[in-house]
Amino acid sequence: MVSKSGKRTSDAGEQGGQTTHSAAENDAAAPPDPEATICLSEGEKQKMELVEAKKRTQLAQADLENYRKRMEREQQQERRYASMRLLRDLLPVLDNMQRAIEAAEQTEESASLLEGFKLVAQQLQTMLGQHNCESIVAVGEPFDPNLHEAVSQMPSEEYPAGTVMVETAVGYLLHDRVVRPSQVIVSTGSPQKE
Repeated sequence: MVSKSGKRTSDAGEQGGQTTHSAAENDAAAPPDPEATICLSEGEKQKMELVEAKKRTQLAQADLENYRKRMEREQQQERRYASMRLLRDLLPVLDNMQRAIEAAEQTEESASLLEGFKLVAQQLQTMLGQHNCESIVAVGEPFDPNLHEAVSQMPSEEYPAGTVMVETAVGYLLHDRVVRPSQVIVSTGSPQKE
């Protein structure tokens, strides 16, 4: 509404000597809103939860790093001493070889030396078998580059072409993996007649 003096007044204007207050004045005079207080305490609560979550994360990361370092140390120890069992089994073979040499030095007979080394070789073969290390059968078998290493080729009446005819060094498998391939001479078949 516009008064006679040209001043604008509100509809709620001055009634009965009371004046209306602006919204800002009402907010200042009113008691604090309980929801605003709760929001502030929730914000602080969230900050505390965040700090605790960060601490838990840091502890978990530290535990994980310690675990990783411990596993690396254990793996290094296992790798370092992985051959211990094999060496323990090989040492008696070495002892027997030394005994065979000592026995051969005390006597003029070479037959006893030969017999001693045959026993040592048998013991070593048995021990390798106990560790799942088996010799590769080569002579008479078709040449397999996964199991055999050809050192030469020769004609042969006895063996067809591509067949192993002579084994120069025995190969070995550990389970299904080649420890050392057999070194072999492979037949080229019958010699060509001119």
